[in-house]
Amino acid sequence: MRVLVVEDEIGIANFLQQGLEEEGYRVSVCNNGREGMKLALEEEFAILLLDWNLPEYSGLQICESIRAKGINSPVIFLTARDTSEDIIKGLQAGANDYIKKPFNFSELLERMKVQLRGKEAPKRLVLGALEVLSASRQTFVNGEEIHLTQKEFELLSYLLEQKGEVCSRTKIIEDVWDIHFDYETGVIDVYINALRKKLGEAAGLLKTVRGVGYMIQK
Repeated sequence: MRVLVVEDEIGIANFLQQGLEEEGYRVSVCNNGREGMKLALEEEFAILLLDWNLPEYSGLQICESIRAKGINSPVIFLTARDTSEDIIKGLQAGANDYIKKPFNFSELLERMKVQLRGKEAPKRLVLGALEVLSASRQTFVNGEEIHLTQKEFELLSYLLEQKGEVCSRTKIIEDVWDIHFDYETGVIDVYINALRKKLGEAAGLLKTVRGVGYMIQK
């Protein structure tokens, strides 16, 4: 299983490469953003581990670029930047997880396994005018396709799987993002607002339960 590590601190990069290879992963390492961007866009990896602050291109730019190209491999940021604003930026760029340096290698391995394991989902989810095809990651409203980002799609699919049930912000952030941080940062609200704009006439299916969270129902 191939892993791309983009890290400009040589000691950390070497540590990750050695540790991951001992776990059976095939590891490619880049020490600057330009090389990392090229490999991320041109070659196939099961998962990407990105530093944020890199020479030439940042880890954030790499993440945004691969998502724009439709590459859905999990991305985990390994960075000293851990403010709420940075976490939101990383998640909005398409990251799946966010680990603050210095980090515990065993924890990193477990988080990688969670991302690589993924979640099985029904192939087709339908409610009213809304239809979601999990296998092809397509979303339709009244038969017309609408284009969602990776996280928008995952959030919508998650709520559809729980249709009729209220999902708290805490549960959403833990189940959809697989990370734990203060949900008052508003990252979920940002994604809900984006979904409502894109869903058009199906936006009414997405309900706010004041003080609790969100749900989907007719």
